[in-house]
Amino acid sequence: MIFWVAVFVLSIATLIKSSDYFTGSAEKLGTHLGLPHFILGVTVVAIGTSLPELASSVAAMTMGSPEIVAGNVVGSNITNIFLIIGLSGIVGKKITIQYDLLRVDLPLLIASAFMLAILAYDGSFSIADGVISIAGLAVYLGYAAKTANDGGNRSERFGIKDAVVLAGSAILLYLSAEYTVKSVVEISHELGMGAEIIAATAVALGTSLPELSVSLVAARRGKSEIAIGNVLGSNIFNSFGVTGISALFGTVIFPEIIRSFALPLMVVATLMYFFMTQDRQMTGWEGAMLLIFYVYYLGRVLGLM
Repeated sequence: MIFWVAVFVLSIATLIKSSDYFTGSAEKLGTHLGLPHFILGVTVVAIGTSLPELASSVAAMTMGSPEIVAGNVVGSNITNIFLIIGLSGIVGKKITIQYDLLRVDLPLLIASAFMLAILAYDGSFSIADGVISIAGLAVYLGYAAKTANDGGNRSERFGIKDAVVLAGSAILLYLSAEYTVKSVVEISHELGMGAEIIAATAVALGTSLPELSVSLVAARRGKSEIAIGNVLGSNIFNSFGVTGISALFGTVIFPEIIRSFALPLMVVATLMYFFMTQDRQMTGWEGAMLLIFYVYYLGRVLGLM
């Protein structure tokens, strides 16, 4: 048990770090090849923020543990809103959002959550469902590409060192995702609970740590709205991209606890996010309420309530 917990912690840490290096190197390569900056921003960078969830979910599918995908995606989306936005609201005290989210972004977020809930309602997510989700992702990326600004100056040099980092991080990404899934399966067996429970709690929290760190630093610097945009894009990609791409490797299973409790709660969390941000402001009191929901979510999923 202790051994597999150690493997899990090490795998998650490696997964997050290798994702960061892979994203940076891929961005450099894209610039070197002459790809437009806005295309890089909405593909490499957007995917990079959810790369840990994507890598671990694809690994789960190839290793015969499809239930981990459901726990990972739904748990990550809930964690992003209840924990990350909640803490950011408390630390930032009052968040003022300059960008008009209500025009397109928030409706797309709502659409992604409802589409996931509808497609997974029967407890399975087939290849056909995956194609529909990927079509939704294409719409989101198309919108992001149309509205994206130039990212500024980027280095166009891509040398041997960058190639080594890209290849090495890709290998580490694959191995860390594989061992993350292995450790989740072993720990769930030791604890006598479903792997989807570990995925919906520990894996979801672990893969959300980079976003949590960035959001809290931004909140302390008075730029809490960064967390709002970060979570919005991440949740849309999780719902459309992670689930959709994973379904291309086989049918994703949504176990009872995920389908009957976590998935509806994810929709509730998304609606709360909508109502709390549609007026372009969010207070610390609202953040505290989100944290209460997160504690309730953990207690219910872990069987403590």
